[in-house]
Amino acid sequence: MEIQIRDDQKLVEIWLNRREREDLELRNRLKPLCQKYHAQKYLVAVFQSGEEPLYDGTRELLLYNRRRQAEREVRREKGLSPTVSA
Repeated sequence: MEIQIRDDQKLVEIWLNRREREDLELRNRLKPLCQKYHAQKYLVAVFQSGEEPLYDGTRELLLYNRRRQAEREVRREKGLSPTVSA
């Protein structure tokens, strides 16, 4: 587990690997920490390792975003609303 506290951004990042994300005792121990920072108006984000390879997921997300941006640009050039439904 890795915890990063960014006071300048009022942000707490908690990173859990696959083993840690399944550990209910660990997650229960995190609750008071989350509550403490939430009470101080921090955004608390818990990131959990996924099941798929990072490369594949990131590649698909980037390709999707590139396609979506291209569609918006075409719509803008045609004078249409830039909103594209997913």
